[in-house]
Amino acid sequence: MTASTALRLDGISRGFGDVAALAGVSLTVQSGELLAILGPSGCGKTTLLNVIAGHLRPDAGRIAIGDRVVADDGVWVAPQDRRVAMVFQDYALFPHLTVAENVAFALPRSQRKTGDARSRELLALLDVEDLADRRPTELSGGQQQRVALARALAQDPELVLLDEPFSSLDQGTRDEVRTELIGRLRQTGLTCIFVTHDQEEALSIADRVAVMHEGRILQVDAPEVLYRKPFCSEVANFLGRANVLDGIGRGETVDTPLGSYALLSQASGPVRVYVRPELVGVAGDETGDVVVEARDFRGHDVLYTLRLPDGSVAIAHRPSVNMVEVGQRVRIEPQPGHAALVPVAWSDRAAAAR
Repeated sequence: MTASTALRLDGISRGFGDVAALAGVSLTVQSGELLAILGPSGCGKTTLLNVIAGHLRPDAGRIAIGDRVVADDGVWVAPQDRRVAMVFQDYALFPHLTVAENVAFALPRSQRKTGDARSRELLALLDVEDLADRRPTELSGGQQQRVALARALAQDPELVLLDEPFSSLDQGTRDEVRTELIGRLRQTGLTCIFVTHDQEEALSIADRVAVMHEGRILQVDAPEVLYRKPFCSEVANFLGRANVLDGIGRGETVDTPLGSYALLSQASGPVRVYVRPELVGVAGDETGDVVVEARDFRGHDVLYTLRLPDGSVAIAHRPSVNMVEVGQRVRIEPQPGHAALVPVAWSDRAAAAR
């Protein structure tokens, strides 16, 4: 393990009865990295966090935090000795303690004599020092989330784990709190792993994203790589909607019912490709052979459902300026970008490997 590696998982498995929640998970996280673990409910995300934190023992595999092995066949380091802090979805603040007391509760023994000053220092870092003497029940959801993070930082952790940290907040508050707290975490230089089922959230704030499916990590990459060049169809389908089209590969380009697009990888002859909806431009044209069947207005953008000449349906995601009407004929204007060859499903890859 190199000095820059904050966490390494090798072949982690964990079951609950006959259910394999984790099936041979391997992952390396670099120091100072913000990694998102993304996947649908029930895929093993929270189980993975609890195994890393030491709240659950793995059935098999090895965990190293920094240069310390904390779980292996003959090694088990208790949660309180791992220097791992976890921020829960429900905040888990003590209702009978003040905000400052909640933070001070998590301080290492060596800092408890100056606990109040250190608590207020951490609260100031997150712009909630003025709430120090209040109880958690007097705080908004966003304020409680800031306090929960301050308490996590009080543990002087090497690694911070966040389990769906923003999911209980309303949309407006979530965006504001997420931007602020992620910014503050980056300032600390700590290594952070956060779990989410929100694709937009993961893609917008993480350095890398690990996509989980049925207890396995299928792909770990930078957000733009995952979105544009998914390893398998499960990853592609989970990371947003796309038009799946039959086309003719012509080397570096492909001809499709939506026009010609550049290809991420060369292909010749019949192929099937993903074309993301933002690459599909539309313009009103009474001579066009495509009809707008539905329009989903979202404020700054709009999602169109289009009926193509062969009767199939496509979607286009466009800015909400110069909108076209439902029932209007349009022509398709391919936008700059690349189509991706539809990847083989993970299950098919696994079967072929056997």
